[in-house]
Amino acid sequence: MTIKIFSDLKTTAYESPGHPEAPWRVGKTHERLKAAGLTPQLPEIKASANNVLLAHTDKHWRNVQTGNFEDVDTPDFPGMDQIALISLSGCLSALNSALNGTPAFSLMRPPGHHAAQERVAGFCYVNNMAVACRKALGDGLRVATLDIDVHHGDGTEAIAMGEKNWLFVSLHQSPLYPGTGLSSRSNCVNFPLPPYTNELAYLEALEAAIKRIGDFKPDLLGVSAGFDTYKECPIAQFKLEKETYAKIGRLIAETKWPRFATLEGGYAPDLPVLIENFIKGFDG
Repeated sequence: MTIKIFSDLKTTAYESPGHPEAPWRVGKTHERLKAAGLTPQLPEIKASANNVLLAHTDKHWRNVQTGNFEDVDTPDFPGMDQIALISLSGCLSALNSALNGTPAFSLMRPPGHHAAQERVAGFCYVNNMAVACRKALGDGLRVATLDIDVHHGDGTEAIAMGEKNWLFVSLHQSPLYPGTGLSSRSNCVNFPLPPYTNELAYLEALEAAIKRIGDFKPDLLGVSAGFDTYKECPIAQFKLEKETYAKIGRLIAETKWPRFATLEGGYAPDLPVLIENFIKGFDG
């Protein structure tokens, strides 16, 4: 295996009783990957507020720091701004690894793809993927984002909208939270799929999405890797199997594009297995 995996168990330091976005998601996966010989390492890059401001406003960052936001799904925790920076550090380290020729995966929490320029939402405080893509755009690259979470990445889409050198592509369940991503416009391409979508239908849609990205000719691919498409996920209704995630990873790896991925959703107890399977395929 050549892939790099970035993780920091400091991101397990917060939880809300009964909340699906819980510490075990990173902690148990970290254990499983280490046992499989895929030992995660600490981020190589330390994110700062200046990085956050590539995709968010000053007001948004102050709100994360002070807890001055209201979202029923996204609780405030003391020190969340620092935990969010650790999570972002993993994503930026994965980006840097991809640019240097080695695919990478960021195993961190909180996730990010629902966070918009000035909105905390859906368990997300800072949009890690959007920050990483904006950084790559600033370096003159053509960037594609592939969001495979079961929920539409509405925050990433809102930040990406209208960027000529950034293509956003999402496969997601509809109807489902947040209710967006029903059609495509500008540089944002959506594949809304019905509840109970199975592996065959999903992989057909993924192949179409990859073809669309290929037509864009990206220099770099960032994958918002959600695993709530799994058949036993408690908050969605897709029917993907454990083995599907290795197939998803391989389809992406076969493109040979410089690539990195960051953890978004995934709440079933089998999450560590799903991530391991994806990583093995994604490594190529």
